[in-house]
Amino acid sequence: MPRAASPPSISLAAAPSDEDRAAIERFLDRLWLERGLAANTQASYRSDLALFARWLAPRGVAIAGAREADLRDYLAAVRRNPRSQARLLSALRQFYRYLNTDRQRDDDPSARIESPRLGLRLPKTLAERDVQNLLEAPDVESDLGLRDRAMLELMYASGLRVSELVTLKLTSADLRQGVVQVLGKGGKERLVPMGEEALHWLQRYVREARGERAVAGADWLFVTTRGAAMTRQNFWLRIKAYARQAGIRTALSPHTLRHAFATHLLEHGADLRAVQALLGHADLSTTQIYTHVAKARLRELHARHHPRA
Repeated sequence: MPRAASPPSISLAAAPSDEDRAAIERFLDRLWLERGLAANTQASYRSDLALFARWLAPRGVAIAGAREADLRDYLAAVRRNPRSQARLLSALRQFYRYLNTDRQRDDDPSARIESPRLGLRLPKTLAERDVQNLLEAPDVESDLGLRDRAMLELMYASGLRVSELVTLKLTSADLRQGVVQVLGKGGKERLVPMGEEALHWLQRYVREARGERAVAGADWLFVTTRGAAMTRQNFWLRIKAYARQAGIRTALSPHTLRHAFATHLLEHGADLRAVQALLGHADLSTTQIYTHVAKARLRELHARHHPRA
C-alpha cells in the first residue's frame, strides 16, 4: 500500500519582509475603516497573515502574489484544529478579497478552498441556582467583596463581556435611571438596563467602597486596591475562586455569566431580537446559538424529571 504524502514542512523566515508587512497593514487599515474591526480580531488577522508571509518567504513568494497552491500547502502544513483553521482561512479570504476589490490582483486564490466543517459548539452556561450561589459568594462586609458582588451582579444582569465590564467608566453607569452605557466590539455603544438587584449593589459599592480605593481623578468604575482599573485576567481569576467557593462544578469561561444572561432570558420568554440588542451582537445568527442552549436544557430537564422520559 503506498504511503500517504506528508504535508509540507514549516520553514519560516525570521520576519515578514517590509513589503509584506506594509501590505498587511494597508489591509488592516482598510478593514478597520470599513468595519470598525475589533482590536482582538485585528491582532489575530495580523498574526495569521504575518506567519503566512514568513512561510512564503523561503519560497520567494510575496504574500500579495501567493497562488492557490501556496494557500493549500500552507493550510496542510499548519494542521490546526478546525476552528483555528477556519479563523486562519477567514483571514486569508478577507486579505485576498481586499486585494481583488482594490484591483491589486484580478483573481482570488482562496475562492475555491472550502472551509472546514464545524460542529455546533454550544456555549457553557450555569443553572439559575448556580448563578445565585456565585453571586452570593463574595464577602460584602469587605470593600473588595462589595466591589466583586457589584461586578458579578452587573455582569449577569446586563450580559456584559468581561472586557466591557472592567473598562466601564464611573460616568457610564446612570444610577438614577438604572442603565449602563457600554462600549462594545468595534467601538459600538449600546445602552443596557441593569435591573434593581444589580443597581442596589452598584449603589452600595459606589457609596461605601469605591471612594476608599479610587485615586484622585480616577474615572474607572471598578478599581483595584491600588486605585487602578481592573484587568480581565484579574477579574477572571476572582470569578474562578468564587465558583470554587460556591461549589460550582461546571467548567467556566470568562463569558459564562454572559451566556447565562442570554440563556435565562430566552428560557423566560424574551424575544430573540431583544436579546441580540442587549448583547450587542451585529448578526442575529450569533444570538441564535442560545436558542439551542435553551432547548438542550429543556430536554435535559425533561429527561431527568418526567416519569415517562
